[in-house]
Order: sequence, then structure tokens, then C-alpha cells
Amino acid sequence: MITEAVAKHAQTLIEGSRFPAYVYDLDALREHGRRVQEALSKPGAPAIFYAAKANPDPAFLRALAPFVDGFEVASGGELQHVLDAVPDAAIVFGGPGKTDSELRLALDLGVERIHVESPFELARLANLARDHEGGVDVLLRVNLAGDRSGVALAMTGPFGMDPILIDSCHEILHSAPWIRLRGIHAHLASGLAAGPMLRQAEEILSWARPWLKSTGVANPEINLGGGMAVDYNIPDALFDWEAYGQGMAELACPGEGLRIEPGRAISVYAGWYITDVLDVKEAHGEWYAVLRGGTMQIRTPVTKGHNHPFLILPQNGKTGPSVEGRPVTLVGQLCTPKDVFARQVQVKRIEVGDLVAFSMAGAYAWNISHHDFLMHPKPGFHYLSASGSTWQDDPMTITRAP
Repeated sequence: MITEAVAKHAQTLIEGSRFPAYVYDLDALREHGRRVQEALSKPGAPAIFYAAKANPDPAFLRALAPFVDGFEVASGGELQHVLDAVPDAAIVFGGPGKTDSELRLALDLGVERIHVESPFELARLANLARDHEGGVDVLLRVNLAGDRSGVALAMTGPFGMDPILIDSCHEILHSAPWIRLRGIHAHLASGLAAGPMLRQAEEILSWARPWLKSTGVANPEINLGGGMAVDYNIPDALFDWEAYGQGMAELACPGEGLRIEPGRAISVYAGWYITDVLDVKEAHGEWYAVLRGGTMQIRTPVTKGHNHPFLILPQNGKTGPSVEGRPVTLVGQLCTPKDVFARQVQVKRIEVGDLVAFSMAGAYAWNISHHDFLMHPKPGFHYLSASGSTWQDDPMTITRAP
């Protein structure tokens, strides 16, 4: 639940009360990236494009770069940010509501693929790329009907085109030969284990292959999106990359290229949000531990509606209030009852001055949080690596620790 390097570093933060802090274990991130890459190394297995939206921290992007085939971005800001961090990276640009300025930027920066969400977006891109040297390669995003019950997030509604609408792209493509159709993109749902993920892939492929054949696309690409399951209730229950890689290799056909866009399942396990206990008290028969910081800095538990996994790191010599053997609700410093990290979780003991390390904070944590609400001090960012640890106050830059 916590790596040795992170647990050791947490103790160094006590002097000067350097809390809250995001502590990232870059070696653990690299090792996880290596295992995923190895699991997807069989002939026909999909290429890996890390979804930068999960955690766009430059240190994460650089650490993952050797283990992925490229990065998926969903805005012009992400596009520029990723290329600033990893200048030679292959980039695919997706997401709904792309503006003309974002499409121009994608053309100017030479993204590898643009994932087109609608006929109107395709027509606008065709107009913008008319005089662009070299043209542009696109995948059309399809939104398939089907039962998505039980998934963490169903990507229906405004995302992509249903099969009727996508057929209307033929005329636009025919009139704009500088737009090269390379294949299909489909991200239908998130939160799937390896078995359901493979069944979803088969569903996508069964639609995409005949459609692409009828369109005359040679050596097509089919991007199956992301959505690999992450279980915050059972942090050790990792997505079965080996089974998924084997299954995908069996589904692959000669002459086509498969791609995936994992995000959370790649980076979530390499981050911890660590803070200290400011107060412990009872109210109407329930116990509360008030922590420095709050969900304005790690919004994940509020967004997911879960008890975020944590580990108490006891500190000796403390004399503040404490509670033993009782369910405790962990809250932050915000003036709202919604500022809850975890509700009524049984603890052995928690005391003022103890440290609390929230695991699984390497994705959709700091980057989705409302940082400036109540204007509390922002956390520090600490990057641990055998090649030398670093710290910083601004996650957009890296400064080597003295």
C-alpha cells in the first residue's frame, strides 16, 4: 500500500511541518509501466498511448515515455504541455468540442492522429487543413449502442458518432483527399476488468472491421480507448494486464494496428497524498480526525464517492487528543461537510500529530481539484527516484532538492 521509499520520505517532512505533500515514487511508476509494456509485447498486442488527462505532471510523462508508444491529449493546452515535457512524443488528439485554434495547433505541431468527433468537426478540419503541407491523418470516433450497465462510466451521449451519423462522413472525406482516414476510435466505458474489457474490444472490432473494409481503408488502425479497472476499495487488485495482453493478441488480425489509451490504471499507484492530523474529536457519538489540507487538493474521494484508501503512520511522543478502536471519519479544513476523505473507517488508533498517507493518488487527484477554494497553502510535490529525489512547489517544473 506504500512503498518503502515513500514511507521513509514521509518522516523527513515532519521537520518544518511540510504538509500536505504529494509524494510520487517514479521508480514504482517506471516498474509498473515496464510490466504493462511487457504484458502487451506479444505480436498483435495493442500499442499504448498514455492518457495524459489522468496525470499530466511532466515528471510522470518523462518517466513513462520509454514504456509507451505515445500520449493521448484532449485539449490544445494538454497538447502543448505534453510536447514541452516530451518534445519528440507521438501524440493523438481526441475529445469533444475542439476549437479551430486547437485544430490549427494540432496541425502546426504535427500530431500523429486527430480523433474526429462529428461530421461538423471533420468538415472544419478539412477546411483548416486544405493548405497544410502533408495533410492530416484521422480516426473517426464511433459511439456504439449497447448495454453499459455496471460500468464505472459509460461514454455515451455527446461522445463520437453513432453508426448512422458516422456514415455521413464519407462525402466530406471524398471531397477532401488531404484528410486521410486511418481507422476508427471507440472508447465506450471505463472501470472494466480484463474479461469485460476484452468482450468490449470484440464488440468494437466486430463493428469496425466490416465498416473499414467497406470504406476501403488499407492497414486500418482501431483505437479501443482506455477504461481499465482500478479498485479503490481493494488497492492491491490490479488490472490483469497479462490476461488482457494475451486476449488482445488473439483478437488481432494481420494487417491492422490496434491501440489503447490507458490512464488511471497506469499512473494511479505511483502517488500518495500525505498530511498530518490537526485534531481528533467526538461529535454526537461519532469520531472525526481533522487533517491538514482537504479535498480541494485531492478531489478523488468526492468525485468517486468513496472512502479513499489510507495508511496511518503513527508518530511517537504526541500528547494530543486520540481515539482507539473506533470508526473515524477523516475530514479536511474546508468549511463544508462534503470535505471528507473517508467516512467511518475502523482504525486501530489515530492521534493528533500522526501522519496519514492516502494511496492511489497518482491519477485524477491534484489535477482535477479546486485548488484555490478557501486559499489554503498548496501542497509540495516530491519525486522519489534511485537516480536522485527532487522536490518542488510547482508541479509544472522540476527543481532538484539541495
